[in-house]
Amino acid sequence: MSIPIADYVAMSPVLGAMVVSLLILTVEFLIDAGERVTFYVSLVGISLCIALSVYAYPMNGTAFNGMVQTGGYANFFNCLFLVSAGLTILLSRSYLEKENINYGEYYCLIIFATIGMMLIASAADFIVVFLGIELMSISLYVLAGFMRRRAKSNESALKYFLLGAFATGFLLYGIALLYGSVGTTNIGSIVSRFSGVSNSYLSWAGIGLILVGLSFKVAVAPFHMWVPDVYEGAPTTAVAFMSTGSKAAAFAAFLLVFGRIVEHNQRLTDLLSLIAAASMIVGNVIAISQSNLKRMLAYSTIAHAGYILTGLAAGNELGREGILFYLTVYVFMNIGALGVLSVIEREEEKNLSYEDYSGLSQKNPFTAILMAIFMFSLAGIPPFGGFLAKYYVFAAAVNSNLTWLAIIGVLTSLVSVYYYLRLVVIMYFGESATAYSNTVSKTCIAALTISALAVLGLGIFPSTILSLTRQLF
Repeated sequence: MSIPIADYVAMSPVLGAMVVSLLILTVEFLIDAGERVTFYVSLVGISLCIALSVYAYPMNGTAFNGMVQTGGYANFFNCLFLVSAGLTILLSRSYLEKENINYGEYYCLIIFATIGMMLIASAADFIVVFLGIELMSISLYVLAGFMRRRAKSNESALKYFLLGAFATGFLLYGIALLYGSVGTTNIGSIVSRFSGVSNSYLSWAGIGLILVGLSFKVAVAPFHMWVPDVYEGAPTTAVAFMSTGSKAAAFAAFLLVFGRIVEHNQRLTDLLSLIAAASMIVGNVIAISQSNLKRMLAYSTIAHAGYILTGLAAGNELGREGILFYLTVYVFMNIGALGVLSVIEREEEKNLSYEDYSGLSQKNPFTAILMAIFMFSLAGIPPFGGFLAKYYVFAAAVNSNLTWLAIIGVLTSLVSVYYYLRLVVIMYFGESATAYSNTVSKTCIAALTISALAVLGLGIFPSTILSLTRQLF
């Protein structure tokens, strides 16, 4: 089978990331203390892949015999994954040195996971979705247990692996049942033919199992059990990548599979609405009782997955555009919040409680300002991007007569204000009793500043993203 050169050009962001990952492996193998070199190779490689994604953005179509889609949708997500990976790498170098786990394999695993995410967003066939999810998941399992001398990190990786394997089993079995019902694994063909087999128990069983498998990946209730323990034990910078890149990738798959089906299927709308409501309630209510900030942000991600799923349940164009805008803002504000945690955190998981941040503004005012920005955005307070992100998905729900779901979203957002702003109050009005490091690496400052400016910029100029998303559906 001959493959046109145009297919390779259209898929150049993914192929470029593969070359970068292999180059990192080679450097790490050949050069002593290669972690410094791999750090720079990773950043340069990610920058080049972002440039390739922008170049290939207009090339809409399919490639490799219809197995992958190219152009706008795929490359929008490619840029999102690569930005998430790049910010994570910028934050990671000083963190890895502080935790004595500064190995070049860390950067290679991030690139491998990013390739998996890019395959998911580019998928035109369920086989490619499965391959992408497996590549992403296996890399993240290893990252979760990267602090292998620490029992909690090993526990984190094991829990993530076991529940992730179950989720993959559900997904694969669902694909098999849907293939048996429709006769193809091509996503576009399944979506177009689903109305003709919507009365088949086999097709509904397949859709149900795929929904369960993807729900595990985005961590919506009641498939969220693994999140707090995994996030608590994993390296903080790895958590920043897991909670943003992998969630965006899973929602990219959600949109590909369910984005059109939900428009004409009330049963699926009701099911997605119930899951979204449960996630918003469970995530926000349990987050209130958390004293560990990593666990608080873990439950926060469950709540935000519910907000994003609200846009999908709406089943309209505004909802789909709102999801893409929400994911963009979420990448910056969540990486920023966890990035600040990685800067303040000390060896052996110290400085991770609310009390440890008491009086931070007195000792480290710049870091405190950045953390306040991220907390305000996560809470949905204007003029930050988190406010508009919630507005678009809730407005989409109202437009689809899901006003009750939007009301639950608003009320649970009010609940979240308590635990987000509690941290801000402690930082600015508490008495400082904790020793903080006054030295923050330049790479960390760069990553946190970029994230804060993006959160503020997207809140003031949302059209920078919305003008792109309107062209994708």
